[in-house]
Amino acid sequence: MTAVKTQTQPENPRTSVYLILVIGVISISFAAIFIRYAQAAGMPSILIAGARMVFAALLLTPMTLRRHMTELRQVSTVDWLLMVTSGFFLAVHFASWVASLEHTTVLISVTLVTTVPIWTALLEMFVLRVRLKQILLIGLGITIIGGFLVAIPSGEPVADTTTGNTPLGAFLATIGAVTVAAYLVIGRKVQQKLSLLPYIWIVYGMAGVFLVIVIGVQQVPLTGYGWVAWANILAMAIFPQLVGHTSLNYAVKYISATYVSIITKLEPIASAILAYFLFTEVPGRWAIIGSVIITAGVLLASLDREKKLE
Repeated sequence: MTAVKTQTQPENPRTSVYLILVIGVISISFAAIFIRYAQAAGMPSILIAGARMVFAALLLTPMTLRRHMTELRQVSTVDWLLMVTSGFFLAVHFASWVASLEHTTVLISVTLVTTVPIWTALLEMFVLRVRLKQILLIGLGITIIGGFLVAIPSGEPVADTTTGNTPLGAFLATIGAVTVAAYLVIGRKVQQKLSLLPYIWIVYGMAGVFLVIVIGVQQVPLTGYGWVAWANILAMAIFPQLVGHTSLNYAVKYISATYVSIITKLEPIASAILAYFLFTEVPGRWAIIGSVIITAGVLLASLDREKKLE
């Protein structure tokens, strides 16, 4: 009698998705580190931001054109305008956030730039007339308190590439959070019609165009920075931009959006740990306390928002 072979069941994607999620968060956490190295090599912040977007768009171009040409031809004029606007806000986000790292610690900069859920909720309230729940308002209040605390001057050493002007750095990082929230709110409607790859290709490309225009107007030199600076820009485009964000988009297909949201809140901690070992950057007491309070407020707000998506 011939034995009947049982068909092997396909492996559950959940067995590998957690590893992919961890890789994504680690990749994103290196963004501030790559920026610091490029700044240390003398590269201006606006050029760092512009080169990151241009490199990311160029890396996506072959795959996008090969797989999505038909879809791209069908994009409406209205959707193009929305994506151009979204790209503009993304450009402002990167310009302001990268500049914030000239003035303050990695912990403060990354903590404030990841307050996006708070600002997204506020934009939806004012633009889309969405009514905010009480838990979101509590989260906002907690975040504001933390914001005041991180702005308290500290005598602790920071990286040599920073000015130590914490209030200015905190302000620029907050602008980065507000503008990326606008980028997300504006782009949400288009993402319902367009696949992820062509969408991010267009928006990254538009952000790159806007930043290149600013670089040209300011007559920022494109040479003289050495291979280390450009290597860090390329690494930034590959790991935080492509690997990091793609991993998060992949993860939410298989596990709860709430869980992904919680894990991504570890980014400021991971970035601060890397900055400590690589730059001997020790945040001040109030910066640490304020960052913890901000993270708690954002987590409270984002947990409520993400539960609506499940």
